[in-house]
Amino acid sequence: MKSFACLLATTLFTTAANAADLMQVYRAAQDNDPTFAAARATLDAGRERVPQGRAGLLPSLTLSGNTVWNENDLSARNVPSSKQRFNSNGYQLTLSQPLFRWQNWVLYDQSKLQVMQAEASFAEARQDLILRVAQAYFDTLFAYENLSAVRANKAAISQQLESAKKNFEVGTATITDTHEAQARYDLAQAQEIAAESDFEVRKSALQAIIGQAPGALARLHLEAEPKQPMPTDMNQWVSAAEKDSITVQIQQALADIAAREVDRQRAGHYPTIDLVANYGYAKSSAQGAGLIENDYQNVGVQLNIPLYLGGQVVSRQREAAANRSAALSTLEAARRGAALSARQQYLGVANGLAQIKALKAALVSSQSALESNKLGYDVGVRINIDVLNAENQVYVTRRDLARATFDTLLAQLRLKAAVGALGEDDVAAINALLDPTTAQ
Repeated sequence: MKSFACLLATTLFTTAANAADLMQVYRAAQDNDPTFAAARATLDAGRERVPQGRAGLLPSLTLSGNTVWNENDLSARNVPSSKQRFNSNGYQLTLSQPLFRWQNWVLYDQSKLQVMQAEASFAEARQDLILRVAQAYFDTLFAYENLSAVRANKAAISQQLESAKKNFEVGTATITDTHEAQARYDLAQAQEIAAESDFEVRKSALQAIIGQAPGALARLHLEAEPKQPMPTDMNQWVSAAEKDSITVQIQQALADIAAREVDRQRAGHYPTIDLVANYGYAKSSAQGAGLIENDYQNVGVQLNIPLYLGGQVVSRQREAAANRSAALSTLEAARRGAALSARQQYLGVANGLAQIKALKAALVSSQSALESNKLGYDVGVRINIDVLNAENQVYVTRRDLARATFDTLLAQLRLKAAVGALGEDDVAAINALLDPTTAQ
């Protein structure tokens, strides 16, 4: 089944007609990203804590055996000495059932909290995968948009350069226009080389996540625009982040584990009571005594009371108390960090939406300015540098608009992650803004 998914993903990434969208790239990352695979394995390992903690409450059964060669020299006053050489062997089956071991109960409680921590860490890894995929996906799209803008700008400058040369030849323009256009064209060539390099780097970053070279990627719809975060009150997002952030959940579990550890170390002063049952067999064949066999069974209750262990128990209590204080401080830092992240990402979305609106208006204005400068150049009221500057402004504005849109979409995802609510539904919502028929 996994090989079929990989084959399907390969097909999607290698055909421009079926450009891969964000959801398809995310699915591929789930199967191939090594960081996410490690998180999944760590979760499986963490879930084993409960069986391990429960084992301290259940009976244990052990079987032991021995065989011993004996050489004894026996002597006593007024009694002739004698030597005995014989073999003795036996086995014992021991059943032990804890009746009262408070530290084992605490350890079992800790194991449940450790599983909660492991599951929260995996949820964080899933959110991190979404953010990494989206970041790499939009970085690749922006690198392509930037490369397209640079190439379009270069093509426009090339046309302007040819026009300047012809106008100079017929005497309607100065050599300065030609030099200015040539300088702009040389700069555009250098910018194109840098943009091509950046595009390859961004694709490689995406490949490191999905495990294969990305092919055609779906671009944003022309009219795509991020939505205002709901609820619109930033304080509600901050309150949710302080309570529901995955990082806060992890640190809360660690703080609870540290509190239980104080109880567990305090139990080092408590007595332990176990039910112990033994069944065994032993035999020996001492000279002069013949074969001696012994079958035995016994059942009893064993009480152990720790009196003094060199101060170890008290020291471990102090250590656990200090670790609990550290965990509580880390928890508070996580809450504050989550609140700060929620504020930053909310403002990022709000400011991004305003920036998108402004850049769209600026793009319309810059395109109008370009047309006006071209017309002015044709009638002789504008010089070549005016047209070049107007053209460059159009491409810069278009690039900035793409960057603002991508950054705002990422801020939306990070805002949901700040409150621990980022999931596939959010990927699907952004995926709906993509157009698979327009591939980079």
